[in-house]
Amino acid sequence: MRKALTKSTALGMASLLCALSLAGCGAAPAAKPADTAKPGEAAKPADGAKPAEGAKIAGDFEIQYFVGGYGDSWWKEVIGEFQKKYPDLKIKQSASSQINDQMKPRWIQGNPPDIVYIDGAGSNETQMVKDDQLMDISDWVKAAKNVDGDKLTDQLIAPPQDYNGKHYTVPLVFGSWGTFYDEALFKKNGWTVPTDWDSFLATSEKIKASGMNPYIHTGKYPYYIVGGLLNSGFVSENSDNPQILKDQEAAKEKAFKNDAVAKTLQKLADMRDKGYFDNASFGINHTDSQMLFLQRKDAMIPNGLWLENEMKKDVPADFKFGFMPSVMQKPGGKSIAIPYTSNIAIAKKAKNPEAAKAFVQFIFTKKAAIRWAEQTGAIMNVKADLEATSASGVVKTAMKYFNSSNTIVAPVFKLNADLEQAESDATIALLQKKITPDEWMDRMEKAAAKVRGSK
Repeated sequence: MRKALTKSTALGMASLLCALSLAGCGAAPAAKPADTAKPGEAAKPADGAKPAEGAKIAGDFEIQYFVGGYGDSWWKEVIGEFQKKYPDLKIKQSASSQINDQMKPRWIQGNPPDIVYIDGAGSNETQMVKDDQLMDISDWVKAAKNVDGDKLTDQLIAPPQDYNGKHYTVPLVFGSWGTFYDEALFKKNGWTVPTDWDSFLATSEKIKASGMNPYIHTGKYPYYIVGGLLNSGFVSENSDNPQILKDQEAAKEKAFKNDAVAKTLQKLADMRDKGYFDNASFGINHTDSQMLFLQRKDAMIPNGLWLENEMKKDVPADFKFGFMPSVMQKPGGKSIAIPYTSNIAIAKKAKNPEAAKAFVQFIFTKKAAIRWAEQTGAIMNVKADLEATSASGVVKTAMKYFNSSNTIVAPVFKLNADLEQAESDATIALLQKKITPDEWMDRMEKAAAKVRGSK
């Protein structure tokens, strides 16, 4: 689903839920234009708290959001409540599954909506920042408080994405990669749920002995196994330091060729050599691999928290999703959550920036996070206790991981497109025994050097 939404994939925990189950403008109020005002300057109170209250929240206000696997019920509900709080606003919702392509001409022409949820096919946050389309909210977001009076950034699981020291977006949806399994199947067969690499190998041996494939992956889209398995391994083998992922993102020298990467790749090669992978993995797409998992042809699968919601029409009645953010850690080691986010931003040329800020403050609350979990089967980027809610079991499990001191939530990162393709190609070649771990690292170092040279 994530691929269908944000890469047009996922295809990024604390408690990552592998089964988590993860679109008019008008007159603006008399405020300093967003593209010339210092972020958060207009009508901002001295202490930075609830800056939107210093200005009249009225006039036309347009929200653009993508409608995909998460649906639109949460958006309609929260926008309805926002309208009640600010009755002088005339709100326009620009939303559909094709909204990003439909709205693109307006963004190019300098006539964007006031606020945008960046997700789905045709969206690219990095490009929007590069094209100077989003408001720099660095100063504002540091001081802003939500409508409950809580400091906004303190409520977030993942912090705002850093662009050379500046912030233009706030993560709204928080998801995590990981390994999913069927709790009912594991219980029936007496299989121990892995908590580290040793127990993963032991359980995989028992699964294989039963005649079932321990693991299946999406060969056509290798970033599933990279996100769900390899990246957490890199962090674990790097003494639990996720900086290795940011170094890879920056294409730094030796970021792809070091002891941590070598040890992780060897673990992947060991899985391959022990026959843990379903041979059907190679060339198969994400939905087909997920169907084989649901049909219990395979015991475990790397995926994102959108999995349960994406496949809800095909889930057997007695199937119960289980989730592990990572399996490659040493005994006693911490779980590693590899996150992905979908963010919300205020347009630099927003006609009603104060309403946009007020909306951000309105939605980042525990109440909204609980409703998001209940309605979408995914996690909103707000720390909230979901135990007493109707959220799915996998979502609750994931949130437990995210809130646990025994889980390290890695920073959100994104490889250059060329680097990502090189990593996907090298990983499949390794799984097919066409190259060795050393050759994987050599390939990636050459790809990273090429990226550095093009900067």
